[in-house]
Amino acid sequence: MAALLEIRALSRTFGGLFAVSDVDLDVNPGEIHCLIGPNGAGKSTLFKLVMGTYTPTHGSIRFDGEDITQMPPFRRVNLGMSIKMQAPSVFRALPVWQNVHIALQRRVPRRLLAAEEGRLLDLLGLAAEAARPAGELSHGQQQWLEIGMALALQPKLLLLDEPTAGLSPEETFRTGELVKRLAQAGMTVMVVEHDMDFVRQIATRVTVLHLGKIFAEGSVEAIVADPAVAEIYLGTPHANADS
Repeated sequence: MAALLEIRALSRTFGGLFAVSDVDLDVNPGEIHCLIGPNGAGKSTLFKLVMGTYTPTHGSIRFDGEDITQMPPFRRVNLGMSIKMQAPSVFRALPVWQNVHIALQRRVPRRLLAAEEGRLLDLLGLAAEAARPAGELSHGQQQWLEIGMALALQPKLLLLDEPTAGLSPEETFRTGELVKRLAQAGMTVMVVEHDMDFVRQIATRVTVLHLGKIFAEGSVEAIVADPAVAEIYLGTPHANADS
């Protein structure tokens, strides 16, 4: 099966510093691919290269068979990418349902809008909050609402940037179950995350970045058990990845 996202020899420099250096990475259809690494590893830069916020110094990116290396972000969205950034950016003064409505109207015919709004609100666990201003939701609920707004674009690839930031353990678990349901329905998800419990919950495959390069890649079980990965996170050669 061909990869949905193919990254080859991708690099990005800032003033001579390699934030991302010679990265090769595939994201396969239907998988939840988690990107992890210590602070400064290059995760956010790689994410922004995928979305088109940054252009690479060299290398290439292909999405669904098409070269998107120099393509602007809006065209990548039109091809089937959607992103939920770390900080929620919902329309706080508008009711929850209208946030979803605004996102849906780009892709869904008017006659189907109400039904699709209801389906998404049910999926997000926000149906009971539909009439509330989005600004009154808890932080976790706002995160789920923004995931729903990203889903409204009907993406082939959903990009999530630290979706559990600021969430309680219960909210984090619920977010993980939501992401797994999306993958079970056939969506491909790429996640930048620090919370290893969350990564264990959701990941099909994990890529570890360190100093802008790929340090390790494999199943979540293999990555968690790798003492070299524990060392870059915790700074001790014999650290246990479960600690």
